[in-house]
Amino acid sequence: MNKLAIIIFLFVSTISFGQRNQDWEKINTLKVAFITEKLSLSSKEAQEFWPVYNEYQEKRNALRKKSYHQIKNKIKDADSLSEKESEKLLALHMQIEEEEEVLDNDFLNKVSKVISAKKTLLLLRSEEEFKRQLMKQYRQNKGGK
Repeated sequence: MNKLAIIIFLFVSTISFGQRNQDWEKINTLKVAFITEKLSLSSKEAQEFWPVYNEYQEKRNALRKKSYHQIKNKIKDADSLSEKESEKLLALHMQIEEEEEVLDNDFLNKVSKVISAKKTLLLLRSEEEFKRQLMKQYRQNKGGK
């Protein structure tokens, strides 16, 4: 187990998921450290990479919030929606999915000009690894309480 995995374990072990904003800030800090370690970014690469990555994350989060507020809340009451309302909601869902795909592709194009294609692939893998480790620790902590 590498140092970062231990740090993530210790962090997740101490998280109280009731403090949402603080927790997300801590998680993002760990994610930055995790990605930085996995990609072995030079200082020049880091200077160019992080603004592109942070902008992408902000836009991605905005789309997720939009999806949650405009779709997910209403899906809970899907039984009471008319067919017309359901069609509008489904169209909005598909539109947001398309926006996410465009955002993802745009990000991959931008970031692969800042870091190599190989490091871009390592980034994708690292993000998934980070999510898996975080979820694993969360499940272990939830089961232990």
